[in-house]
Amino acid sequence: VGHCHPDIVKAAHEQNQLLNTNSRYLHDNLVDYAERLSKTLPEKLCIFYFLNSGSEANDLALRLARQYTKHEDVIVLDHAYHGHLTSLIDISPYKFRNLEGQKEWVHVAPVPDTYRGLYREDHEDSVTAYADEVKNIIKHAHKRGRKIAAFFVESLPSVGGQIIPPAGYFQKVAQHVHKAGGVFIADEIQVGFGRVGKHFWAFQLQGEDFIPDIVTMGKPIGNGHPLACVATTKEIAEAFAATGVEYFNTFGGNPVSCAIGLAVLDVIEKEHLQAHAAEVGNFLMKILKEQQIKHPIIGDVRGCGLFIGVDLIKDQAE
Repeated sequence: VGHCHPDIVKAAHEQNQLLNTNSRYLHDNLVDYAERLSKTLPEKLCIFYFLNSGSEANDLALRLARQYTKHEDVIVLDHAYHGHLTSLIDISPYKFRNLEGQKEWVHVAPVPDTYRGLYREDHEDSVTAYADEVKNIIKHAHKRGRKIAAFFVESLPSVGGQIIPPAGYFQKVAQHVHKAGGVFIADEIQVGFGRVGKHFWAFQLQGEDFIPDIVTMGKPIGNGHPLACVATTKEIAEAFAATGVEYFNTFGGNPVSCAIGLAVLDVIEKEHLQAHAAEVGNFLMKILKEQQIKHPIIGDVRGCGLFIGVDLIKDQAE
């Protein structure tokens, strides 16, 4: 919502001046913020865990998935990046290829990129073709005695090249993953909170009939303040709680962070920032497409709201 936004500064300052003697945060701000955040999400995603960073959120999502499914393996997209913790480097091809390589429990699916990917715009059904790649990964994993805990994906792959997955891809993948006893985790850390313009969450671009099992949030959630969140279903949360090893985070969900989170949601609403993202994004896309006509080096211009990719190439035909 912008550098040093006065509403955010004020919310943080006012809450900072109040004594907080309870590190378990039995505080109205926490409940008010969870309720407010829940209004932006499908009803099924009604349990919230608050943390300090997107990496923490993704690590917890991994734990939730494994506890709920009792499986270990994770399917990710090629070139993906999900955070800097060891557990997340392991599921980030963007990182692990330069480090210790791919772990046995990690499976890499091709990015559903219809510009330079395996199946392109001229393919008769790229959605099914890309989803079938995931289906085949599951089949091969089962043959080796592996079991899938989760399909872990950014709702719009960002580090992987600002990719817009074709609509319907998530639904088909979710069918295959659920059938294998796994869950669908949508990483909204870079692309959530109205950035895509049309919707508040990027996974909603896939259609109203698609709801992930777990959603992770970070970055814009606190406008730079360390705040993150995992939203999930009652069933998954109950399976996690059943271990008896409760989830606890010293600063996660503290009153200052929640006051800031509430202020961020207020500003997004009050200043119509979602509509602004759509308007500015459309303007930028229009100008970039005009440049594309003039310059052969621009192969593709794609995007939604303020999530835009320009693909620079050497050869149009190839």
